[in-house]
Amino acid sequence: MDPLAGMDDSSTDDDNASQTTEDDPQIPEHAPAPPPPPLAVPPPQPQPGSAPAPREKPHYESRHILNGHTMSISAVKFSPDGTLLASCGAENIVKIWSPFTGELIRNLTGHTAGLSDLSWSSDSVYLASASDDTTIRIWEVDTGLTHKQLKGHTKWVFCLNYNSTSTLLVSGACDGDIKIWDARKGRCVKTLHAHLDYVTAVHFNRESDLIVSCALDGLIRIWNTSTGQCLKTLAEDHNAICQQVQFSPNSKYILSTAHDSAIRLWDYKNHRCLKTYTGHANAKYCISACFSVTGGKWIVGGSEDHKVYIWDLQTREIVQVLEGHHDVVVAVATHPSQNMIATGSIDTDLSIRIWEDHNRQGHGHHTQGTTTRN
Repeated sequence: MDPLAGMDDSSTDDDNASQTTEDDPQIPEHAPAPPPPPLAVPPPQPQPGSAPAPREKPHYESRHILNGHTMSISAVKFSPDGTLLASCGAENIVKIWSPFTGELIRNLTGHTAGLSDLSWSSDSVYLASASDDTTIRIWEVDTGLTHKQLKGHTKWVFCLNYNSTSTLLVSGACDGDIKIWDARKGRCVKTLHAHLDYVTAVHFNRESDLIVSCALDGLIRIWNTSTGQCLKTLAEDHNAICQQVQFSPNSKYILSTAHDSAIRLWDYKNHRCLKTYTGHANAKYCISACFSVTGGKWIVGGSEDHKVYIWDLQTREIVQVLEGHHDVVVAVATHPSQNMIATGSIDTDLSIRIWEDHNRQGHGHHTQGTTTRN
């Protein structure tokens, strides 16, 4: 499901915006014509001038509390097939969990320093981890063994992401460099001297021909994957340090977080901010945000006030605030097919919480694991 299909322009930050954010229809090229719909009584039409029906809001509740990390959590990521959850933090261990039962399945050990980020291969077989020991490890998750160790960064590796086919891996480090790796051979194919400060996020678009990055130098940059050329730079004119960026699932937009307590949706092709989501607190930590598309079109983000915020993607309204953590929520992930959110906290909390919304039906809705585990 595409979170931006059908999104209107009526609430863009630019009052003069004229472009549409309607996505291309998701129809196979040679799909047969759909059968005619059954005869039915049409629903009543709203009267002219009447207010539109309010959107149904989410109703996420805490289902599991996962304890086991001994130092601040930095990332939580669902596997693409939705069966596993990976987490990492300032200790040098990756943990693999069942998101449905809350049980710890295994630890992945081998790094010699703390970890900042994780990325799953598209087939959910491999998991890549970024470490302060300057290396990247690709793990075979079922066995818990290191499949490949990638060496080449000279400073702490802070962020990484697979492309959609898992043939490439992009990583960013604290020396400002971005490296593009052949994930199958485990070798670096290109180094970009991309930023003047810590690279805090890197992400491929759906076609893998573009990479977006951001850094503590305050810039968001778009790169050509093949040539390594910088195609665009989005300077944050609000003087806020951008710390997280990602392409939207349709790759037409970029979502960014910044230290001015604002999350932004960018039309990067036209250098324009379309929407800004506010209400949370983010002035110090590198806090993640992401799209949720299984039961509604939401933006989900952590916050320094120990809460998790959910915004309506179109209207920018806060539709739910999740409370339960006892410290800053820096890590957020949404399940690929179900109404499930994972969040991770730091320092005095050190827990991962699994939140579920059983009131809205997602794809392949799962009924297991409905009791809270402390």
